[in-house]
Amino acid sequence: MGRDVSHTGRVYLDWNATTPLRPEARAAMIAAMDVVGNPSSVHGEGRAALSLIERARAQVAKACGATAADVVFVSSATEGAALCLAGAGISCGGIEHDAVTAWCDSALPVTRDGQVAVADPEKTALQLANSETGVMQDLPPGLAFCDATQAFGKVPFAFDWSGANAAVISAHKFGGPKGVAAVLLRRGMDVTAQIRGGGQEMGRRAGTENVIGIAGMGAAAEAAARDLDAGEWERVAQLRNILENTLASGEKETIFVGHSGRRLPNTSCIVFPGWKGETQVMRMDLAGFAISAGSACSSGKVRASRVLHAMGYDDAAASSAIRVSLGPDVTREQISRFADSWLAQQRKYRAHAA
Repeated sequence: MGRDVSHTGRVYLDWNATTPLRPEARAAMIAAMDVVGNPSSVHGEGRAALSLIERARAQVAKACGATAADVVFVSSATEGAALCLAGAGISCGGIEHDAVTAWCDSALPVTRDGQVAVADPEKTALQLANSETGVMQDLPPGLAFCDATQAFGKVPFAFDWSGANAAVISAHKFGGPKGVAAVLLRRGMDVTAQIRGGGQEMGRRAGTENVIGIAGMGAAAEAAARDLDAGEWERVAQLRNILENTLASGEKETIFVGHSGRRLPNTSCIVFPGWKGETQVMRMDLAGFAISAGSACSSGKVRASRVLHAMGYDDAAASSAIRVSLGPDVTREQISRFADSWLAQQRKYRAHAA
């Protein structure tokens, strides 16, 4: 992809939290900065700004297997979830992102392998892939809402065949800028605007559009679809498997959550019971590797993984999980260095605990 994320000597292995900005997105944003008009204005400058938004809307729609009329630009996946779910009387599993569980009225059971038992799809919010474990769900027809934030760009996703009536994706998860996302709405579906006053985005989200961010999102979505078609993420999956096979050569108690099921190609949730996830993150950070102990939205709130608890893991395991999430720019040499460093730290922990 041509993005340099290791110029400092550090290795970035937290792609599920956010991705490096794609050069295509950067170029589109720089070009958009020179367009002065307000997209709601009818003069030439305003029409030029609006054309950037509509081009990006078409790019996102094509990449998502939707039509342009389905796409509503918002500021984040969190806002998108609120737009779709506020007052909807929705159920969801305990593995959903906090932005979704905040709107759920009841909890659905989750199996040990991370699958949610859906009884009434039309009243259910269901993620396509979990950000912490990478575990993927089969989406039932008529699903009220799908959080496709982690999945889009890494695995095939087409809104038209997803079965969902609404979905959300976020630009910074596939190489676009932070602060812009898109809601996808099935034709005939409507939502109640949460931000009102200006009538932008077909009356669904008032406020002057983030033209620069939207332009970057459109370019990133187009590039992400191209990379997926080119098999970039198949190579990433091979690296993830090499990583897990190498780490499995250490202590036999090491757990790879969701290993036996269908997962995102880049995500490894690793548990070594008793060795606190926050400690692992800090030690690997000092060694030059950026990883996570859970969702980035929970940073500063170190606690046992709510997702693993929902899957039936006990406190010892749920508080000892780390997430290593890879991207196409990660190399085999970097994976080998990480594995060697993590295994060395694991041995030190074992010796100290003995």
